[in-house]
Amino acid sequence: MRWRRRIERTTAWAVDRTLEGGVSLSGKQWGRPEDTIGIAGVVNGISSTREAFLDAGGLCVLIGDGQLPYPGLEQIIETYYSLAVSRSTHLTFDYQFVANPACDSDRGPVNIFAGRFHWQS
Repeated sequence: MRWRRRIERTTAWAVDRTLEGGVSLSGKQWGRPEDTIGIAGVVNGISSTREAFLDAGGLCVLIGDGQLPYPGLEQIIETYYSLAVSRSTHLTFDYQFVANPACDSDRGPVNIFAGRFHWQS
């Protein structure tokens, strides 16, 4: 229990404010009803209280390294396309662009590419 109390005093989650939205569309509109395309956007921010906590040496689970000399809004745009190879098999391609990762304007931008293979019987 002593260890847990220490963690709670020195560690915190990183984001205090989030605004997000997105949309996904079925492929019916272009003749591929099993396909899906999507896009989403997220803006994350931290409060002045969180900034003071980090400046005092606190750590955040996502930010990790403490002080943020130039905090900024983290901005994420993500898009994906899920391609139906068959009714039971899908390939998904994903791209994310992250500006100011971990609410730090000194970091990034970051480009993230991913792929997923899904099969079910």
